[in-house]
Amino acid sequence: MQYCSIGEASAKFNIPESTLRYYEKKGLLPLIERDEAGRRLFSEDQLALLETVICLKNTNMPISSIKQYMDWVVEGDDTIEQRLSMMKNHKQAVLDEISLMTESLKGIDVKITRYTNRMQERN
Repeated sequence: MQYCSIGEASAKFNIPESTLRYYEKKGLLPLIERDEAGRRLFSEDQLALLETVICLKNTNMPISSIKQYMDWVVEGDDTIEQRLSMMKNHKQAVLDEISLMTESLKGIDVKITRYTNRMQERN
């Protein structure tokens, strides 16, 4: 199996090493292996889990919920139903947030148009 260092994982996902350490401390990366010197080693499976953590974090899932999800991943296939339910609920929350942002963007566009028109009227 091929491994990469914390620096390589950090570069791959364009996030600071300190963030990876924080995620591990919070239990979001429970299966990280270490070499003889105690340095973190990221396997392909760990990188895939990290990618999931980043995806969930980027979509505003709370750390506590990501932790619960990772706990279920570690527990195995007996938790697939819970994970599916969590992902469906999170997807709906993301869609609701996108809808709210899309509506709010319309208000911002109105302001931009108003200010652009005012500036053109002054010239």
